[in-house]
Amino acid sequence: MSNDFTGQISEKLKSADHTEGKVAKTIEEQTAKLPSDVFLWAAIASIGASLTLKLMGHKHTALFVGQWPAPFLLLGLYNKIVKVAGHDQKDDESNHS
Repeated sequence: MSNDFTGQISEKLKSADHTEGKVAKTIEEQTAKLPSDVFLWAAIASIGASLTLKLMGHKHTALFVGQWPAPFLLLGLYNKIVKVAGHDQKDDESNHS
């Protein structure tokens, strides 16, 4: 039953004729210029920085910096999705027509 529901939603999303707003389109254009590994390396660097701060005795700062990897990885995922299925796909299709 859940597969039928998921399939229906997927079909509706594919058939929906929507476009991104100007702000979202601008953000996508800028973030698409960054390689996806930038976000992965930023997450790894923040883990290392957090560990270093913890070893230096800066517990609260280490916890603060230790929360950065998840947002960096989410931004990397957003970046990858924009490159694969963002507004570029629809714009490319309309340019080829």
